[in-house]
Amino acid sequence: MNRKRAAVAAAGAAAGLMVWAVRGKSSRVFGPSVWRGPRDRRALALTFDDGPSEDTPRILEVLARHNVPATFFECGANVERLPEVARAVAAGGHEIGNHSHTHALYCTEAPRKIAADVGRAQQAIRDITGMSPRLFRAPFGARWFGLRQVQRELGLLGVMWSAIGYDWKSQSCAVIRRLAAGAGNGAILCLHDGRELRERPDIGVTVEAVRILIPMWLDQGYRLETVSQLLCRTI
Repeated sequence: MNRKRAAVAAAGAAAGLMVWAVRGKSSRVFGPSVWRGPRDRRALALTFDDGPSEDTPRILEVLARHNVPATFFECGANVERLPEVARAVAAGGHEIGNHSHTHALYCTEAPRKIAADVGRAQQAIRDITGMSPRLFRAPFGARWFGLRQVQRELGLLGVMWSAIGYDWKSQSCAVIRRLAAGAGNGAILCLHDGRELRERPDIGVTVEAVRILIPMWLDQGYRLETVSQLLCRTI
């Protein structure tokens, strides 16, 4: 009985370790990755996943009003569908990162399919916006075997987050509360200007949260930067 319990405990520990390796924000098991910047500057990075979408310009308007940059982790398929919006993100002085082409759950995919998907997104973003991403965020934040090699080949640094807003399923007040609590020196904060590959997604919650959060952070003395600026990284 003791051996059986020990075996069950060992299996549970192994499963927990794998979950952390795949989804843990500080995990580097499947490739180089960061989840926050230095704590010695009053600066943070606002990031958006799953775009571009038809309503991404609403986010760009808020950012332009306050003259702050952000980092957009874009899906290649959405970039191909909405090239003018993707180019508007680049023209606004924002950073563009690779968020895969198809927004697949990578921990269910073979390494060769992951490599092809990331590479396809890299090419689509480069061809349409003229920007070659140096940052990568895995769909659903789930890393897997094969990513380390493709990140090395494409020169991509993995980026997770310090706090996430859950803006695809929460009300704006909850999103604001979450990210307000998660802000701090070096924080990387995650919202979404799209909803995977859906056409015309409703991102009203995200827009409202950004309208409230950005002036609040500026009033608190934070400088909003791109992820690369936050990391003092030359792109």
